[in-house]
Amino acid sequence: MPLVFAGACSHAPGITGRADRADPVLRDGLYEGFDRMRRAIEESGAEALVVIGAEHFANFFMNNMPAFCIGMGETYTGPIEDEAWLGIKRTQIPGTPDLSRRLIINIMNEIDVAYAEEWQFDHGIMVPLHFLTPRYDMPVIPVNINCQGPPLAPLHRAWKFGKALRVACDAAPEKIAIVGAGGISHWPATPDSGKINEEWDRQFLDRFINNRRRELLSYTDEETYRDAGQGGFEIRTFIAVAGATEGATGEILFYAPIPIFAVGCTVATMNVI
Repeated sequence: MPLVFAGACSHAPGITGRADRADPVLRDGLYEGFDRMRRAIEESGAEALVVIGAEHFANFFMNNMPAFCIGMGETYTGPIEDEAWLGIKRTQIPGTPDLSRRLIINIMNEIDVAYAEEWQFDHGIMVPLHFLTPRYDMPVIPVNINCQGPPLAPLHRAWKFGKALRVACDAAPEKIAIVGAGGISHWPATPDSGKINEEWDRQFLDRFINNRRRELLSYTDEETYRDAGQGGFEIRTFIAVAGATEGATGEILFYAPIPIFAVGCTVATMNVI
């Protein structure tokens, strides 16, 4: 069955953990963007949600850092971080190992992927789930693209992964939604934390929602690091979604730089055709 929903959003821990310190107008606008995405996922009839994230050394370290990994667990636990710090209570999230296995087998025709039957979710997945599946009752398939420890997969490989994921989703009988979760410009855990390059963000988002492949893949890691921080490497999650919706365009539901959240906060959807 064809993919029924695709989108992308920010996953910064401050979005939930420092909510009371944000400009309430901007915070509420961001939350409304998440709520619109939640309603769209529900209205699509999705039976499973694939979250393409970029986790932060919670499960994968430099002794074993796969470029692409897909979860294949019965259940997952999150958040791995302190509950009070993140503002999200620890819970169990259902997986769907049979569907995961079928997607993995199909994707392996095009992209080499690792898989994991055990996975603890950090804020990179839990923040989106907090808004998009607040009852934690939709089966989730986590995907990690290494955006932390160089060497990183080239952007064209993230695009190709997204295309392979789309083929796999379309071959499954289940209705599937995918959401990419990451940046965009931010400098986490550095003296520049809170810095946001709004001009860079808006240029990237324009390329993303108009699905201009050549321009999306034109960024070098050196340029991204300079202009969008090491957190900018997470554009790979957005690019995977663009690859999965090649030929389609999208809509920005919300974007604003929110320094207390330390990121250019984004919620966007892509049409699926």
